[in-house]
Amino acid sequence: MKEILRHAREVIRIEVEAVQGLFDRLDENFVRAVETLLACQGRVVVTGIGKSGLVGRKIVATLTSTGTPAIFLHPVEGLHGDLGMVTAQDVLIAISNSGETAEIINLLPSLKKIGAKIICLTGCLSSTMAKNSQIVIDVGVEREACPLGLAPTSSTTATLVMGDAIAVALMRQRKFGEKDFALLHPGGSLGERLNLRVKDIMRPPSQFPAVSKKTTVGEFLLAINRQGTDFALVIHPDGTLAGIIADRDLRRGDIGSPLFPARLIEGLMSSNPSTIDEGSSAAEAMRALVENNLVALPVLDKKKHLKGVVTLRDVLNRGDLRAF
Repeated sequence: MKEILRHAREVIRIEVEAVQGLFDRLDENFVRAVETLLACQGRVVVTGIGKSGLVGRKIVATLTSTGTPAIFLHPVEGLHGDLGMVTAQDVLIAISNSGETAEIINLLPSLKKIGAKIICLTGCLSSTMAKNSQIVIDVGVEREACPLGLAPTSSTTATLVMGDAIAVALMRQRKFGEKDFALLHPGGSLGERLNLRVKDIMRPPSQFPAVSKKTTVGEFLLAINRQGTDFALVIHPDGTLAGIIADRDLRRGDIGSPLFPARLIEGLMSSNPSTIDEGSSAAEAMRALVENNLVALPVLDKKKHLKGVVTLRDVLNRGDLRAF
C-alpha cells in the first residue's frame, strides 16, 4: 500500500512541476495567440493525433462552451479530404510534443496554400511544426511522469492546462458571462442551475418576522424566536422595506446593559440592506449572500416592492446551487 501511494504521489509531484514550469514560458507569444484567436473571422481548428488528439478534443470542447467556435480536425482524415473544412479565415492550433508528428507535418503545405494561420503547442521550439507556424507556444516538460519516460503524461497535462489558459483568456476578453454560458448549456443539472431565477427559490415575506423601526430589542428577540429565524424584516408603515436586522446586529449595542432590551432597533438595523431583483439568477443571489456575509437577501420587483426573501440557509440546502 505504501509503495502504491508513493508512486502516485511521485506522479502528481512531477505533473505539478510540469504545470508550474509553464509560468515562466508565458510571454508575448501567448498574448499574440489570444489576440489572433480573438480576431479570427472563421473558426478555430484544433488538430493532433494520439494523446495529443485527445487533449485537442478537450480544448475544442472548452473553447466552444466558452464562446469560441471551434472544431477538431483529425490529421489523417485531413490528409484524405477533411482539409476542406479549413478556410483562410480560420486559425489552426496544432498540437505535438515533438513537433515532428508526420501526419501533421504532411498537412502543412496544404495549410499554407489555404492561408489559415497556424498556432502550435509543442515541446520542441526547433521542430518542423514550430518552424512552419506563425505563433509557437512552448509546452515542453523536463520529464514525463511515466517511469519509462515514454507514455505522454506530464506533457499532455501541460498542454491541457495551456489550452485551458487560452480558452479562459479568450472568455475574459470576450466578456463571456453567466447569461452567455447559460445560453450554451441549456440541458442537464448545469443548465438548470444557470437558468434558475431568484423568483424560483425565494420565500414570501409572510414567512419571516416583520417589525417596525420603533420595535425594541426585546420585542425583536421575541419575534425571531417565535418564528425560528435569526433576522427580521423592518417595514415602513406603508408596507415598503425599511431595512433588515439580524441577531448579530445586536453586538453594535451595549448588550450587557439592563436597559438594552428596551432600546429601539432603529439604531442597530441595516437601513440600506443589499437587495436583489426577482429576475436575477439564483447564482447571483448565492454569490451576494456568501461574498457579503449576509443572512438574508430581500427580493424586490422592478417597482422596488418587497416580493420575497432569499436566505443563505435556503441556498445552501439546494444541492444544485452549491457548485457556484
